[in-house]
Amino acid sequence: MESFGYSPMRGVGQRHLIHMAFWRHNLKFLTTLQLLPALESGEETTLVGGQAVLEGVMMRSPHAWGIAVRKPNGEMVTHREKLDRPSERRKWLAWPFVRGVATLGQAMTLGFRALQFSANVALEEEQKDTPKEKRLEFSGWVAAFNIILSLGFFIAMYKFIPLLVAKWVTAAYPAMDNRYGTSLIDGVIRIALFLTFIYLTSRMKDIRRVFEYHGAEHKTVFAFESGQPVTVEHAQSYPTFHPRCGTSFLMTVMLISIPIYMLFPNFGFVQGFLLRLAMLPVIAGVSYEIIRYAARRRSSLFALMTQPGLWLQRITTQPPADPQVECAMKALDEAMELEKQLGGKLVLA
Repeated sequence: MESFGYSPMRGVGQRHLIHMAFWRHNLKFLTTLQLLPALESGEETTLVGGQAVLEGVMMRSPHAWGIAVRKPNGEMVTHREKLDRPSERRKWLAWPFVRGVATLGQAMTLGFRALQFSANVALEEEQKDTPKEKRLEFSGWVAAFNIILSLGFFIAMYKFIPLLVAKWVTAAYPAMDNRYGTSLIDGVIRIALFLTFIYLTSRMKDIRRVFEYHGAEHKTVFAFESGQPVTVEHAQSYPTFHPRCGTSFLMTVMLISIPIYMLFPNFGFVQGFLLRLAMLPVIAGVSYEIIRYAARRRSSLFALMTQPGLWLQRITTQPPADPQVECAMKALDEAMELEKQLGGKLVLA
């Protein structure tokens, strides 16, 4: 039977390899999904922003987004779509503090779609010899599973565990059992967990590649914002650290949350946990305004608050190779081309 091209064992072995590849890519997808807020830079202004994905970059303009993902053979796969600005649908979403939450929500949604696209490109390459009807992809229940798992991980890691440990510490040391001591211990533990997670994931080869594409995205944005022609050589002359990076946003969120929680009474664990969940939109809105202001006034006091995020970008961004910068430039071209078709005009702030 083997000589006629049929082997039941070959079919079983092929399905096994496909499923192994699927879950291997799913692990990379899920890990990158946890880092999504640190990898994206979204701002509902005339400026461009972007995000690193698996072996590629997504770039966004005010009314469009484009993505370029490189296959193992060097070929780039691209995609672009129209992007609606939240404030153009509802004017109140442009209000200070509110706009940060709206922009973050859109950025996370778009970021997930871009990450999903890149994961499917990688998975499709693994299944190129498999009939289309039998191919696996990151959609449906798989996407829902990853979103739920990612959300659960975020709540447990940055809300539940820090507060739980803080309550244990304050119970052991009653002098610390007040709004200031609890909030400080909670905040320090949260930051320590975040930094540990960032460091450990940076040791993974696949995630380090994502961080290199993150650097390519920043360099390309810098080159575009300079007003000069965007070339690989020009982009490579810029640093990988950008003030509007999601890493800076996350660090600002964690730092700002400490004094904000100190404003509230020292609730019990359940009430304190629910408070931290309820205050997430408020803290995100305040942090967004700080990042927005600091990006325009680098000599201001608020700019000092974003410095820890810039320092942390030494981990979350890495020097990219020229092909990675080319990928970021291609994604930017895709977004800009559609922006022009839609009649948009990009004016540097």
